[in-house]
Amino acid sequence: MHNTLVSAALSKPVSRTPVWFMRQAGRSLPEYRELREGTTMLGSCRTPDLVTEITLQPVRRHGVDAAIFFSDIVVPLEAAGVSVEIVPGTGPVIEHPVRTREDLARLDDLTPDMIGDIAESIGRIRAELDEKHPDTALIGFAGAPFTVASYLIEGGPSRNHEKTKAMMLGDPELFSDLLAKLGRMSATFIDVQLSAGAQAFQLFDSWAGYLSAADYRKYVLPHSAAVFSSLSHHDVPSFHFGVQTGELLSDMATVGCDVVGVDFRVDLADASNRVRPGQALQGNLDPAMLFAPWDVLRPRIEEIVRAGLAHEGGHVFNLGHGVLPTTDPAVPGLIVEEVHRISSEILSA
Repeated sequence: MHNTLVSAALSKPVSRTPVWFMRQAGRSLPEYRELREGTTMLGSCRTPDLVTEITLQPVRRHGVDAAIFFSDIVVPLEAAGVSVEIVPGTGPVIEHPVRTREDLARLDDLTPDMIGDIAESIGRIRAELDEKHPDTALIGFAGAPFTVASYLIEGGPSRNHEKTKAMMLGDPELFSDLLAKLGRMSATFIDVQLSAGAQAFQLFDSWAGYLSAADYRKYVLPHSAAVFSSLSHHDVPSFHFGVQTGELLSDMATVGCDVVGVDFRVDLADASNRVRPGQALQGNLDPAMLFAPWDVLRPRIEEIVRAGLAHEGGHVFNLGHGVLPTTDPAVPGLIVEEVHRISSEILSA
């Protein structure tokens, strides 16, 4: 028997619309800030006790329908020996960027034995969910090849991704080889999570929206599709999400995913026409709207719930990007209750 999140992701009947939030486990929660005090981000991601507690915090507080595994998209790089630091206020910083064939040759493959702590964390989380929150799914994740490559090539976050695009166009063979290696790394990272008990996974392509549709199709899509293909034997629902990817949705829908994430810039009804028939959608409340008064926010929530239920495939309610750090920690829980209330009334009518 499927839980609500898995059923919706597979476009099967549900009694209510499931809800979870990207970055639901994180800085918006005072209990998270207290737990993380004195530890680095990467250190936290590799400590099963911390990972388990952080992943479960929003489940207890908000009553979400899914826990998202607490980690970071550069954890596989760090596990494979890349010198990377997540600098507060900046993001991942790579000590030795990958810009030449020699740099690529020094990048090791990720093997399951390098991330035994990840499997241990997943197992612990799943055991507690099964015992105390049996209808709450556990979602694994990894960064998509292009997004991870952009950090590696740029050396850190970038506004314009100029070095990444210069390699993509100037040395497409090197670029393709890099994305292929990173795709295998992401697939291994997710495979370990699924083998340990995760019930779904999301591939984040956070920076894909900086590409034209033609460049996305030519240089990026095949590598993302390879990740989904290599994980298809797990028979779990798969999600794909990017930011500012409205113009890419029809292409992203073809990578082999069950659910296409929609950011807040695209109306769900429009997104419905851009994905494959019967394919599920995820999204897409603007994270900034959580700062608005409840009497303004509530109608927005209902609009999205109704649009999702009108879509011919399944719908998973989420934000159009992650929970912002200064969000009132009471608001996501109110949204969960409202989505459940509205969708239950509509579906039972």
